[in-house]
Amino acid sequence: MRERTSRVLYAYWNEVRGDRMAPRRFDIEPARISEILSETFILEIEEGATRFRLAGSRITEHLGLELRGVAITDLWPEQDRARLTPVLSSVVEQGGVGLIRFTAQEDERPAEAQRVSSFEMLLLPLIHTEGKVTRILGAVSNSSPPHWLGSVALPVRTIDEASTIWPDGRPFAAVEAADRQAPFRPAYAAARIVRFDRRQFRVFDGGLEPGRNERGEK
Repeated sequence: MRERTSRVLYAYWNEVRGDRMAPRRFDIEPARISEILSETFILEIEEGATRFRLAGSRITEHLGLELRGVAITDLWPEQDRARLTPVLSSVVEQGGVGLIRFTAQEDERPAEAQRVSSFEMLLLPLIHTEGKVTRILGAVSNSSPPHWLGSVALPVRTIDEASTIWPDGRPFAAVEAADRQAPFRPAYAAARIVRFDRRQFRVFDGGLEPGRNERGEK
């Protein structure tokens, strides 16, 4: 993450998350991120669409766009939606953190002939209803905005990079599965089956040094 806003928001979200896939929507306290609140947003996932529910004033000012009710996929041309969709899926289904870097400009002319600015977007899963991710907390930031940003509409947007960060090093479904492993399961193959008086036992050889009894005597 290059932008300070992204790092601050991620650190807060991860602190609140703890060892869960994601924090609950109402675990988030806006007062704790007041310094970056104008650059944050909330997405709502409903009926197959992911739309902006709230967007900070600085975001709408910089992009020259009212975002409430807009689907996040509608911000990009068709060829870029294919890059965004798998990132959104990883955020919603596996607890990934989405990181999007994009360029916004006035029109389709070459960049050197017009006003262009670069942004970073962060996407963080939130659990809201039915124990699943139905909200996304995010941010759009630009730490070095040009002096004209906010006075010129930038309707042409292009995704430069779209990636997923795994807070626990891998998708949450895999982490959860690993956590459910019984402590002796890896050693099952090496265990001996002993039958006694119609009963069956699985015996794991211990760590006694060969030639010593349970009291450590030769």
